[in-house]
Amino acid sequence: MAANLDSLILDLLEWIGPRPKAYAEVMDAWRTSCPRLTVWEDANERGFLERRYDDRCGALVSLTRRGQDFLAAHRQTGAGVTERG
Repeated sequence: MAANLDSLILDLLEWIGPRPKAYAEVMDAWRTSCPRLTVWEDANERGFLERRYDDRCGALVSLTRRGQDFLAAHRQTGAGVTERG
């Protein structure tokens, strides 16, 4: 399951991309009721995501440096990442 989870985490990081996305948009696309798919929680626990509030845009989600590094390292190995949403 760890390899599958890493693949899904890579999908999430790629989907968020280089610019912050609205928190509501991220939750709409990535929420799940399945307790076995903890992509959002695991990405947060690993320090890959950052949540912040902007007065003009509201709550935003972006990749941390650690998340960018993880994505770049796995992208170099040819890990396939698909678009979601």
